[in-house]
Amino acid sequence: MKSFITLLLLFLPLMCSKESKKINNSETFNYDSEIISDVKASSVNGIVSTRQEVYPQKTIKESFLRFETQDLDKTYSLIHKTIQENKGFVQEDRSNKSYNTITRHLTIRIPSNNFKIVLDSISKQVSYFDAKRISSKDVTEEFIDLEARLKAKQTLEKRYLELLSKAKNVKEILEIERELSKIREEIEAKQGRLKYLENKVSLSTLDIEFYKRTSEMGVTVSYGNKMWNAIKSGFNSLSIFFIGILHIWPFILLLIITVFWFRRWLKKKK
Repeated sequence: MKSFITLLLLFLPLMCSKESKKINNSETFNYDSEIISDVKASSVNGIVSTRQEVYPQKTIKESFLRFETQDLDKTYSLIHKTIQENKGFVQEDRSNKSYNTITRHLTIRIPSNNFKIVLDSISKQVSYFDAKRISSKDVTEEFIDLEARLKAKQTLEKRYLELLSKAKNVKEILEIERELSKIREEIEAKQGRLKYLENKVSLSTLDIEFYKRTSEMGVTVSYGNKMWNAIKSGFNSLSIFFIGILHIWPFILLLIITVFWFRRWLKKKK
């Protein structure tokens, strides 16, 4: 009996140590599993939140209108009044005149919310369009991609700035500054692209071209005038021909001398 108690006392510490190791292992495992589960949960929640987040739609709207009018100034006044009422502005205004047509071209920027209102208002004043194009381009995906890449580059820039503050020698400083310069260029390029897209989205573009035909189209030429024009054209052509000959007279003189000596040589040979 005493021997049994003695053996029990000897093995009891060993059993306790094994159990404590098991407990420690199980605690470590539970702790690690909790961390992993938290990370997974946070990542899943992030994915769900990004999926559930509704990103505002970004659309670029553009239109082109071309039509004929009988009064250019009146048409411009009506268009300009409609633009002012809808908080728009004329970005470009140009005019040109061809043989029988006077044309005026306007490039207008309109807040996107008023784009359809302005388009409908101008369309009511036109009976027939020579050309009418309306386009709408969705750039929401490009916006999301650019903003995500921009945030990633800005985060990377912060990390490089932290490394720069901890740099120990000139070589490390130069390498870090070189990388920072590249990152800064990429950040500025993405910011510029985002700014450009934001401008195109917030302000829609409307190109309007209207023209007026002039009386020059109805002018006809009589048969006698055509004959006289042909005679004058022939005389002018003859004058041009003689003037051209005067320009090359040294070559003609050289050709005459060459022919003369060649004929003389042939006679002597005979």
